[in-house]
Amino acid sequence: MSDSLTREQSLDLYYYMRLNRSLEELLGRLVRQNKIHGGVYGSRGQEAISVGAASALGPHDWMAPAIRNIGAMLVRGFRPRDFLTQHMATANSPTRGRDGTSHFGDLETRHVVAPTSVVGEMISVMTGVAMAARYLGHPSVALTWIGDGGTSTGAFHEGMNLAAVQRAPFVVIVENNQWAYSTPVSHQVPVRDLADRARAYGIASVIVDGNDVLAVRASVSEAVEQARAGHGPVLIEAKTMRMAGHAQHDSADYVPRALFEEWKQRDPIEGYERHLTAGGLWDAQQKAALDARVERELAEDLAFAESSPAPSADRVSDGVFCEGCHTVKARWARPPEGARPPRAASPEHGDVHDPGERSP
Repeated sequence: MSDSLTREQSLDLYYYMRLNRSLEELLGRLVRQNKIHGGVYGSRGQEAISVGAASALGPHDWMAPAIRNIGAMLVRGFRPRDFLTQHMATANSPTRGRDGTSHFGDLETRHVVAPTSVVGEMISVMTGVAMAARYLGHPSVALTWIGDGGTSTGAFHEGMNLAAVQRAPFVVIVENNQWAYSTPVSHQVPVRDLADRARAYGIASVIVDGNDVLAVRASVSEAVEQARAGHGPVLIEAKTMRMAGHAQHDSADYVPRALFEEWKQRDPIEGYERHLTAGGLWDAQQKAALDARVERELAEDLAFAESSPAPSADRVSDGVFCEGCHTVKARWARPPEGARPPRAASPEHGDVHDPGERSP
């Protein structure tokens, strides 16, 4: 995959991973300054999974980030100020001050479904998104992330079973970061590889080094094309390590220090820096310019967020109910009659397929 990337694309991967980490470090400082009104759930050590996966999607594919996938949202076009104002709950934040965590998206232009903190539920939601796209005739793929602990929820299994039965164009990335809050994977499941769980649904799975952004991008690109071609969902297990606690309030004292030291040597950003240097894709001056760009953008957006007004009390009920504020219309990419009875009852039309044709 690295051979197919332009130099600009290669540098973009570094930029977004660096922006991801620096933004989360800034949010951490704001927590200690008591300027954050919600929770900050960092992804230090996991940036390659968010950035690599999002960069493999097409502009019309759909994604639903989890709360640790800030990097994916940055790739999709969100700016640091969106996260700063959101966590500071200002009136001009994506949710207008009604949420202090990354529970926001953009259905209209970026095709980003807002996450929910109910672990596992996004599997069924994004299965539905994938099915709807196919029904309407769009060649789109849906993708979401879930943690290792989330694969033990009933919602995960119900959603994966539905996706498998429907052969939904859907990709699930399991971020195996070794700990579900304070519970190690070895105490959660009786298998070594979470990718093995895909066998229960008869769907394809793959294991990838979650700290290698190029490996993540390549595996997701292949999975997306497989799903787009009609071969059903794919589960990708990205093995990584959460290099901090569950959230800013968690010191992660339960994690052996030796484990942190081991994974520190596999830092995704430092590893990718070595790749760029060895490949002659940048020099020290170009790296410094990218780092300066990140710091400049963060400083500008922090100033914007800190000068933003607090929500007004007289607008507290806005957006709670939709009373004719907008309409939801299906965007058909094929003749609607082909997806409705009686024509949809025929394999030659609509969304019908022979379950026996499904490949494992």
